[in-house]
Amino acid sequence: MSRRHKRSRYSLPQPGSALLTSWRLGYGLTELKRDLLAGLTIGIVAVPLSMALAIATGVPPQHGLYTAIVAGAIIALTGGSRFNVSGPTAAFVVILFPIVASHGLGGLLIATLMAGLILVALGLARLGNLIQFVPYPVVLGFTAGIAVVIALLQLPDFLGLAEVDIGDSTLHNLAAIAHAAPSLAPAEFGIGLLTLASLILWPRLKTPVPAPLVGLAVGTLATLAIAPLGVEIDTIASRFSWEHQGQTGSGIPPFAPTLLLPWRLPGADGTPLTVDFALIRELLGPALAIAMLAAIESLLCGVVADGLTRTRHDPNAELIGQGLGNIAVPFFGGITATAALARTATNIRSGACSPLAAVVHALVVLLAVVALAEVLALVPMAALAALLFVIAWNMSEARHFVHTLKSAPGSDVAILVICFLLTVVFDMVLAVAVGIGLAAALFIRRMAHLTHARRLEPDSDEQTRDLPPQVALYDINGPLFFGAAEKAVSTLRVVDPEVRVVMLDMRDVPSLDATAIVALQSLVEELATRQVGLIFIGMPARMVLKLKRAGVRRQAGHLAAVRHPPQARRLAKRWLVSTPDISMGETRRLAE
Repeated sequence: MSRRHKRSRYSLPQPGSALLTSWRLGYGLTELKRDLLAGLTIGIVAVPLSMALAIATGVPPQHGLYTAIVAGAIIALTGGSRFNVSGPTAAFVVILFPIVASHGLGGLLIATLMAGLILVALGLARLGNLIQFVPYPVVLGFTAGIAVVIALLQLPDFLGLAEVDIGDSTLHNLAAIAHAAPSLAPAEFGIGLLTLASLILWPRLKTPVPAPLVGLAVGTLATLAIAPLGVEIDTIASRFSWEHQGQTGSGIPPFAPTLLLPWRLPGADGTPLTVDFALIRELLGPALAIAMLAAIESLLCGVVADGLTRTRHDPNAELIGQGLGNIAVPFFGGITATAALARTATNIRSGACSPLAAVVHALVVLLAVVALAEVLALVPMAALAALLFVIAWNMSEARHFVHTLKSAPGSDVAILVICFLLTVVFDMVLAVAVGIGLAAALFIRRMAHLTHARRLEPDSDEQTRDLPPQVALYDINGPLFFGAAEKAVSTLRVVDPEVRVVMLDMRDVPSLDATAIVALQSLVEELATRQVGLIFIGMPARMVLKLKRAGVRRQAGHLAAVRHPPQARRLAKRWLVSTPDISMGETRRLAE
């Protein structure tokens, strides 16, 4: 290995590698125009999505917009994907909503900051490629479950229900919605249906105008049209209010995000948080969950973007960029950010060439906040709920879910269904933990079935020809690890009393763990008490070294390791000649 290759392999990931790659490939006026157009397009899409996702999380809409502005720009400039567009995403709703309920906005921002630090650590540790070890049924199961939870949380606004006590329990929320069903508001339900119909039908016209923009515009215009009739429709302006440097208002504050301290923001009881060890300990679990989901979603988004553009992203630099964005955004009032698949796909289809498109998208959102805050405040809550219904449907990948149920092996179907149900009934963290645990257990079981040891009968194989009857040859195939080692080694303990030398063909054993070492050490000791010699054939040097470290070393006439079967045969015959003969009765006694 060359010195240059070693340096590139072990050096730290480079933040901003995507931006540097775009520059090295050649960036000119043509590419800038394409990035400006793409950024404008995804910026228009991001404005309603950011508001809707913030509200679904349980915080005022401006915090979602601040996320798209601050985190969207920082992650684009420091990340490892040329096309990822970051901001608030639907996947986080089920994690962030309970944090807001228990610790308020301040607790959510502190948890986001902690998650950012974890993401940077993951990137520096070069763990970006670990995403490939998350099984597809686990990802599909929890994303479909998240989609169901998001849709459920939107029912009160979509139906115009009054006084619905929404919590972090799906069963509780179902009961609360059912109890409030008689309070359904026909006008708000109609606005929601009209918006939903617009969101579904508009893409079929195949126009460049984004469907979310059209859907919310239709819902807002319908709300304004029926306002003279005295019908009250819940809007962003009627639901949310703001206070900034002595100024107050309703809806969205018409200011750019300003620097603030997250722990000065209110907790669940409305008072500023007290940052101490107890709070950090309570938020550590949610922060780990945020970091895990952010890593999974961002890296999956990068993989999808690579497939669409035939490029390659740097997963470790992307994790660092995501971490830096989530570290910075809480100091401007933004919530958790990660790469958004729908916005990334739109970015690519719009002709983006570099991360500058995502920076332009952030500037478009900033312009909307400063110039159009009063207009955005007119958007009805029922229309935002309809938009989240569509987001949830797209996120669920219902067709893939049904197809997997029909075509996947039974074990994968079980993991998919379990992850889905656990996400809906309990939470995503439990679902992912159980899903990965079950997938790992099934993998271990499959690998254990592939590992076996068998004795080669005399004259049944070329290796056993001319072997004396006192020599037994065993062939071991597959990895010797904790799930398979004991089963394979136990076969070797059943040795014919006439056998005085055992040869183990280890050429098809790719790995050896601590459990296997202990099992082999026990076998060596057992055979030694019966005065039976043991010869390892074809064992790699690294495995021999592991056994030596465990105290299993070569013993003349009793234990040896050779490279090739002919060497083993010659050594075994030599041992038979040099070792004093043991009577049949004594051999049987030792075997017993």
